[in-house]
This record gives sequence, C-alpha cells and structure tokens, in this order.
Amino acid sequence: MRISRLKFVVLIVMSLVGITASGMVFYIYDTLHQQLPMCTEPIKFLGAVIDCNTVLSSHYNTVFGINLDLLAIAYFFVNLGLVFAVAFGSNWLFGKALRILFVWRFLGLLIVPYLMTLEFVVLKAICVYCTIMHISILVDFVIVTYFLFWKDDTFLTVGEPSPESDVTSSGKGPT
Repeated sequence: MRISRLKFVVLIVMSLVGITASGMVFYIYDTLHQQLPMCTEPIKFLGAVIDCNTVLSSHYNTVFGINLDLLAIAYFFVNLGLVFAVAFGSNWLFGKALRILFVWRFLGLLIVPYLMTLEFVVLKAICVYCTIMHISILVDFVIVTYFLFWKDDTFLTVGEPSPESDVTSSGKGPT
C-alpha cells in the first residue's frame, strides 16, 4: 500500500459517510417514499428549521432531471476508486490519481456553497443528510489537499519509492 493505513482508512471513511448519507436519502426518501430518521418533523434550531422534506422535495433537488442524491452517490464512489488507485497504484498511477482526486474533490467543494445557499437562503430549511454530505466533502477536500501539498514523506508508507521519481534505476521511464 502506498499510503499509511491510517490515511487510507480516513479517506475511505469520508467516502463511506457520503455514500451512506446519500444512499439513505435515495433509498428511504426517493425510493420507499418514507420519512428519513431524524427528519420526521421540522425542528427549529438556532434560527433555522431542520426540515429534510422541504429541501428534498424542492425542484432544486434535480439537475437535468437527475436526482442530486444519485449524483452524490456517484461522486463518493468515484472518490473510493481514486483512493484505491492512490493507495495501490504504480508510481505513475499514484501521481495521476492523487492529482485527479484533488481536482475531483475540488469540484465537489465548489458545489457545496451553492447547495448551502439554496438551503439557508432560498428554502430556509436544512437537511441533516445533505449537511452530512457537505461536511464530508469539505473534510475530505482538506485531507486530500494536505496530502497533496504537504512536502514530507509521511504520505508514503515506509520503504515505498517517492512518486516523483519517474525514472527507474535503468534510466528509462516508468515501467
């Protein structure tokens, strides 16, 4: 494994949290048409209303006819695939996957302020599950940014070659 076990687990857990939250919304709310746990009745909290139904039933919950919960599930599954490519890929794949992971998560991060504005300003309601997904995207981005830009070798496990070494000992390119 190219990254420490702890970092691998943290990255996997963040994606699994997002998959769980978005999967619950899609399955329970969209497929079974039932109320989500923790969202049965609107609750006033610090001047806001926690009301998943208002958020999830709004026309803002779809993009080009595709449910945002399905897009979130796909987003977090792509995260998982990229984490595995970073952890177990070759030197060449490690560098590419890590950069793609950063860009992918940056795109996710760009969407969060828009979705939060819709919740707080337009709908004046907060969805607990959406907030879990937003936090997951934010924390995930911070972690990957740290991994990508922190200039030490703690990202790699002991004994692994540096991903920047694109030339093998024979002088040829990556194998």
